[in-house]
Amino acid sequence: MRVKILSRNPDDYVRETKLDLQRVPRNYDPALHPFEVPREYTRALNATKLERVFAKPFLSSLDGHRDGVNCMAKHPKSLSTVLSGACDGEVKIWNLTRRQCVRTIQAHEGFVRGMCARFCGTSFFTVGDDKTVKQWKMESPEYGEEEEPIHTILGKTVYTGIDHHWKEPVFATCGHQVDIWDEQRTSPKCSLTWGFDSISSVKFNPIETYLLGSCASDRNIVLYDMRKSTPLKKVILNMRTNTLCWNPMEAFIFTAANEDYNLYTFDMRYLESPVMVHMDHVSAVLDVDYSPTGKEFVSASFDKSIRIFPVDKGHSREVYHTKRMQHVITVKWTSDNKYILCGSDEMNIRLWKANASEKLGVLAPREKAAMNYNQKLKEKFQFHPQIRRIAQHRHLPKSIYCQIKEQRIMREARRRKELNRRKHSKPGSVPFVSERKKHIVAVVK
Repeated sequence: MRVKILSRNPDDYVRETKLDLQRVPRNYDPALHPFEVPREYTRALNATKLERVFAKPFLSSLDGHRDGVNCMAKHPKSLSTVLSGACDGEVKIWNLTRRQCVRTIQAHEGFVRGMCARFCGTSFFTVGDDKTVKQWKMESPEYGEEEEPIHTILGKTVYTGIDHHWKEPVFATCGHQVDIWDEQRTSPKCSLTWGFDSISSVKFNPIETYLLGSCASDRNIVLYDMRKSTPLKKVILNMRTNTLCWNPMEAFIFTAANEDYNLYTFDMRYLESPVMVHMDHVSAVLDVDYSPTGKEFVSASFDKSIRIFPVDKGHSREVYHTKRMQHVITVKWTSDNKYILCGSDEMNIRLWKANASEKLGVLAPREKAAMNYNQKLKEKFQFHPQIRRIAQHRHLPKSIYCQIKEQRIMREARRRKELNRRKHSKPGSVPFVSERKKHIVAVVK
């Protein structure tokens, strides 16, 4: 005789403590839950609305500079340490956990044009308008000891940017040419040049560390190989590129911030057309920095706002601005992927959340589970018109809003003109040019 018995595990339905909620067994058969989708849609709608209600990204303002903040650098080992350089030659080191300045150095006469930290975090380098490169200790001087640089290199021209190698005691400066320096020497190991113009920024690749990229004011983006001591290739765009940033996860990908209000993500192997054109800013883009995950980047613009772009999307997912914020000159994404720092004209460094509605602090397990559930619901219904409208809506300053409207009209007029020209010309005489290829003038190898 065969006997069937029911077997139950008490862990599935018994509460751990009397304060816990009673566990309810649930049958996931869709036939038993005919109203599951409408119910989940309502929950997704509420979750999206609450996300916009709790979107308060601004955390604090670090004030203390007496002139506009021109450049910033992250500490490679300490999450809470950030360095900033101002237009009056002053360098400040900030503690982000206490949100205060821990040290001030009068580093240069005139602007601090660029700064970078050494890969080990023991020292940092600054370049300024006084034609000098200076290396400083990261630690404060002892009591009674004077604040002096470890090394000072006097150059022949003004240096406009600096970046340090990710693994070796080597750094690169740019001005009229790109110079590669060894830390132990007072003259450059090699000088790289292609064309004759001022170079605004130079960046080492974090993965293929012997590769460099630089932007010049003759509209070029030039790539160099440190092992060959020669430039590799360059791409010429319609307008000048202010700076570039390498993707920390994909060795060949970099994003360039351009004067024509756009950002261009390139694959350095195929410079004929960018991988993606990111268009949302309404003024020149001055700085760009990648998140440590390599999936997003943040851009700073002359239009007094910063925007967060997914790497594979043409439009920003987030725009941050305040009433007092002026032209944003520099921006950095912290190494823990949680915060964004931006320095602007009116002497302030602002600290923002990378995810505007994220709750900071310790989360209870049930709270974490609810947030994960809501996130999955939002992803499931993200293309529904009502939910998409709420998720994408942003309040913008009037100036930016009006300029977006104006640019939309101009873009539409250009499109109409091109259609008319094609309609009234011989077939094939007016070729179709994709948006990605429109902005590239030439690629030189």
